[in-house]
Amino acid sequence: MSRIIGVEQSLTNVEDALKAKGYEVIQLRTEEDAKKCDACVITGQDRDIMGISDPVLAGPVIDANGLSADEVLQRVDKYFH
Repeated sequence: MSRIIGVEQSLTNVEDALKAKGYEVIQLRTEEDAKKCDACVITGQDRDIMGISDPVLAGPVIDANGLSADEVLQRVDKYFH
């Protein structure tokens, strides 16, 4: 079963890395988008605006601020494997 990872629109390099690894990726625009995801990757800047700081999903919320796309991918992989 493919894991659904929500990614903020500005993180295209992370989105590409996740897709290349086989994850299903959707762009986070609203809290409803986050509810569909097994994990979310955010920049940290919009955490409260997006409503993702509230427990809207059971999976992790990964703050990509200061991380490379590979580092984010490693964190996602570690959580699911």
